[in-house]
Amino acid sequence: MNGDPLFAHGLDLAVWVILVVKVIAVFAITLVSVLFMVMYERKAVALLGVRYGPNRAGPGGWLQSLADGTKLFFKESFTPARADKFVYKAAPYIALAPALLVMAIVPFGGTITVAGHTTRLQLADPPWGILFFLMCSGVAVYGIMLAGWASGAKYSLLASVRASAQMVSYEAVLGLTIATVVLVTGSVNTSAIVAAQHGGFLWHWNIIHTALIPFALYSVAATAEITRAPFDLVEAEEEISGGFNMEYSSIGFALFYLAEYANLVVQAALITTLWLGGPDGPRIAGNSIGPVWFTLKVLILLYIFVWIRATLPRFRYDQLMELGWKKLIPAALGMLMIVAGFQVGRWYGIGAFGGALVGWALLWRAIDIGRRASSMEVQISADAAVASSDPKAAR
Repeated sequence: MNGDPLFAHGLDLAVWVILVVKVIAVFAITLVSVLFMVMYERKAVALLGVRYGPNRAGPGGWLQSLADGTKLFFKESFTPARADKFVYKAAPYIALAPALLVMAIVPFGGTITVAGHTTRLQLADPPWGILFFLMCSGVAVYGIMLAGWASGAKYSLLASVRASAQMVSYEAVLGLTIATVVLVTGSVNTSAIVAAQHGGFLWHWNIIHTALIPFALYSVAATAEITRAPFDLVEAEEEISGGFNMEYSSIGFALFYLAEYANLVVQAALITTLWLGGPDGPRIAGNSIGPVWFTLKVLILLYIFVWIRATLPRFRYDQLMELGWKKLIPAALGMLMIVAGFQVGRWYGIGAFGGALVGWALLWRAIDIGRRASSMEVQISADAAVASSDPKAAR
């Protein structure tokens, strides 16, 4: 399954042309999907809130995101006096590049034949595609951190530290849940993962083979990783004055905005690839319409992301970190052990399940004891403060 058949007979002019067209197509699809997603979200949130939403620019208001983007690119650009100018200007591109690169390894469909050359509907198909995604996900943190540091403002630096801690914390959950998919499919190659889910619509998808829980954990972690509501703490205006991109305007701000929505679309595409069979779906009149099924799944996931944003309130930062470290990471590690056990044999799986239950119970007990001790310390401190302020209570 490794490698694109486009290169099976060497490189000639037609191969180069097809390759360039695929590069441009993937880049264009990502950018256009961001413009669409901005309006898709605003329209969906307006519908959920019984409002009109944008309805002035273009038919039904669907050109509003294009108008907003054009306005941003023509706004005055500035560089803070205390900023590290090179890093300050490079940070938005560092934040955006990983999203564009990850989209290259996503399979949109099967194979097509163009000018006598067969190629996949996928830009790149490296044998280590999932590792490439995890690498890009880690690099994206640098764009956020460098933006806050290079701005020369303390509020921006504080926001970038919070954002980096949030993204790094949930990286562990992403890695552990993806490992369950690798165990089930036996490959870190994205096209092989998709191929392993073909042959039985829905029943062969990894969401079923991994008992749903890793899929749910990955979805929550991905939401926090891309700093979407209810985990959008990197831009908690009432706390940190606008976030790590506070000192950016014009193109710089537009690129960060673009990166946020590009990451959202990329995560929806990756969830579809890893858990929902990718372009797998029923044939229509005997014909495979993989790209149509892939697009439909991505749109449904994007709507769920928007629905969550319009429904749930923002978490506090301590709640966010507690959810990641005390709940999601242990749950993801336990599910990895269970899936690995069942891959070896039924009794190994049952033993891993029992061990995971015992581990979760002990962890929950330890957390509960810690909470009670913390509550007692707070109560003792409060009683001491009251006693010191009231001489009669002290006597």
